[in-house]
Amino acid sequence: MNIIIPEKLKKGDEIRVIAPSRSLALISDEVKKIAINKLEEQGYKVTFSKNCLEKDMFMSSSIESRVADIHDAFRDENVKAILTVVGGFNSNQLLKYLDYDLIRNNPKIICGYSDITALNNAIFAKTSLVTYIGTHFSTWGMKKGFDYSLEYFNKCLTTDGSYKIYPAADWSDDAWYLDQDNRNFIKNDGPVIIHEGEASGIALGGNLNTLNLLQGTEFMPDIRDSILFIEDTDQAGDLFSIELDRDLQSLISQPGFERVRGIVIGRFQKKTDINLEKLRYIISTKKELKNMPVVSYMNFGHTYPLFTFPVGGQVKIIAKDGKVNLEIITH
Repeated sequence: MNIIIPEKLKKGDEIRVIAPSRSLALISDEVKKIAINKLEEQGYKVTFSKNCLEKDMFMSSSIESRVADIHDAFRDENVKAILTVVGGFNSNQLLKYLDYDLIRNNPKIICGYSDITALNNAIFAKTSLVTYIGTHFSTWGMKKGFDYSLEYFNKCLTTDGSYKIYPAADWSDDAWYLDQDNRNFIKNDGPVIIHEGEASGIALGGNLNTLNLLQGTEFMPDIRDSILFIEDTDQAGDLFSIELDRDLQSLISQPGFERVRGIVIGRFQKKTDINLEKLRYIISTKKELKNMPVVSYMNFGHTYPLFTFPVGGQVKIIAKDGKVNLEIITH
């Protein structure tokens, strides 16, 4: 596979904001203003897709509108990177309507997380274009607690060299968009090793239940020789552990999993019923994970801050003696 790495961002570049999942209409004027200002402070020009404010009963928009906005962003020579507004539930609706030749022939950065996992992994599977799990446009609207996210956005999308992922000093799981001034930050105790080991491979994944939507389709990337990054939301509440268990089992059942090289697990939200004891138990029931490094409580997922990583990039992980060394090599 000939991996395509898009050009890095530089000052003066245009970033297009699109809404392939939920609409920009969901985002408050305050958050939009802060996000635009922060991106402009980094030296970027911010533009918005034609249909990003369209909304329907699910606070999304038509398939036709969302596909058109993606195509327009890739077709426009002035656009150097694409940021998604926010996550949601339905970006997988778009996959069979996308012009993958257009995307392959006009490679550029596309970045987002959560529901955007389906879009990013499908684009990589169909085009070999490296995509990025990282900040949404809306994430840039944070007043506080954004420095770590910005640091790793820049390391991944503005520089060429390899970089290591270090844990954030603290983290939050609050509704920051509702009250920007009264935030609750929690000391970060760092990552936890479930299984020790060392491995290198292609980074794939993101939100687990969204990635699993691609199973059995042409849009599922080849997971052989990969290091899988997985996280999930608190929607299942008290049933989260059960959902995580079966969603992970479903991924393990995919063709090629016997050649997966490692698992990196993001931080879980407080409303889930998961804890380290339950997580260790779930992992212990999966014999397929026995001989690979498995680490958890990393800074990505649905808590903040979060690092940016490349879907399709080369990564290396060493988990030994209580220390996790995660390095992004190509991105």
